[in-house]
Amino acid sequence: MKPPLRTRPNGASNAFAWGLLNTVISRLGTLGIGIVLARVLGPESFGTFAVAMVALMAVLSFNELGVSLAIVRWPEDPAKIVPTVNTISVVGSSLFCTAAIFAAPAFTAAMGDPDATDVVRILILSVFINGIVASPAALLQRNFREKERLGIDQANVWIGAVLSVVLALTGMGAMALAVGRLAGSLVSGVMFLVASPLPYRFGLDRSQLGPLLRFGLPLAGTSVIFFAVGYADQLTAGTVLGSTVLAFYVLAFNLSNWPVSILAQPLRRVAPAAFSSLQGNRGGMNSAMESIVVVLAAATFPIILFLAGSAVPFVEFVYGEAWVAAAAALSWLVIAAMCKVFCDLSYDYLVVLGRSGTVFTVQAGSLLVLVPALVAGASWGGLAGLAAAQAAVTGCVVLPLYLWKLRKHGLALTGIWRKLRLPIAAGLATGAAARILALTVSDHFVALCTAGALAVLVTAGLLYLQRDHIRELRSIGKPDTVEAPV
Repeated sequence: MKPPLRTRPNGASNAFAWGLLNTVISRLGTLGIGIVLARVLGPESFGTFAVAMVALMAVLSFNELGVSLAIVRWPEDPAKIVPTVNTISVVGSSLFCTAAIFAAPAFTAAMGDPDATDVVRILILSVFINGIVASPAALLQRNFREKERLGIDQANVWIGAVLSVVLALTGMGAMALAVGRLAGSLVSGVMFLVASPLPYRFGLDRSQLGPLLRFGLPLAGTSVIFFAVGYADQLTAGTVLGSTVLAFYVLAFNLSNWPVSILAQPLRRVAPAAFSSLQGNRGGMNSAMESIVVVLAAATFPIILFLAGSAVPFVEFVYGEAWVAAAAALSWLVIAAMCKVFCDLSYDYLVVLGRSGTVFTVQAGSLLVLVPALVAGASWGGLAGLAAAQAAVTGCVVLPLYLWKLRKHGLALTGIWRKLRLPIAAGLATGAAARILALTVSDHFVALCTAGALAVLVTAGLLYLQRDHIRELRSIGKPDTVEAPV
């Protein structure tokens, strides 16, 4: 009797759908919780936690030495390398976590907030958890199993958020956020281990160790530079302007990235695996990249430019008068957010092509320009000057460097640019309308609702016009029918 047919689940289209749902729920949840915490804690305590988060992200940028991404793009059965990846990840994260705990006092002193030392030490324990679950997370990404990721990520977000709010209301201040974040990471770590497609075990295959390190170390080095490029602004805010100004900057930064990340985060989870599945078809890779860029632009440009135009009434209405200073940075940071998401996609594309050295060159070169620009902007213009410098370097240096490298490696940019002109024009018009409403309508709620409704309608119209690209994205990794083994 012929064996039954088995459908291979979770292609890129399903993965994106689940990833999008995951991100929307997470972002809406964290936005709501963030509003509560910002109002309860105020800028000073929020700034202390922001210092700790910078330390955490610094160590996470290289803690597993870049080897987990090898699982996503490994052309053969990943089971051969997973035990070695686990060993490298856990040993590396243990060493880096220990070093970071000892280095915490020096870091917090440099950031102008020595009281943040204990908060850093609690939060940095998440590094060890991240190292343990690096391979299960990569296996889920490789297999497009975003449905499982939804449950794991939601447990992480909500357990951490609810516990943080409860502890904050008891007067724990910034430590409430650190304890909540660590608790969420611990629970999600256990869930990652349970959901792992392969049994979790350690090993050290010497024949795989060299290839893994040759693949991962350039990525780890790139990730360090990537972190420096991504967080140089926050490091500058803390060291030059102080932790309270850092809190205003982080609030504005998170708001500017919020609408972009709703689509960018699930796309970035799917993109490396989707590009990897098309490695033998450069035309298919280029077409997939074009579709991702165009759809992302259509879905995000009107929303983030609405935020730019409505910055002052939005911050004051949502977070309260104590946080209005953050609006000075928000209008600039939305520009940086738009550019950064395309830089991140370019990073994924070049990594799949095996051009991790190229990515390192781009990031290192841009960092040489970014740091002096940020210091000058913060020194001369304070919070607004820092944000303006970030936007200028991201849009005028980092993005052009990536575009140059993409073109050099065979991606046609002319066609993409032609299809981006309409989303850009529509976004600018939406932002201008939002700005006019913010200046002329005295009731902030009415101004925000009117401008927000316009942004949603424009976004819906743009997405309808890009339906062919959406269909193409849905076709990547479509379930295929294969015979089950006897």
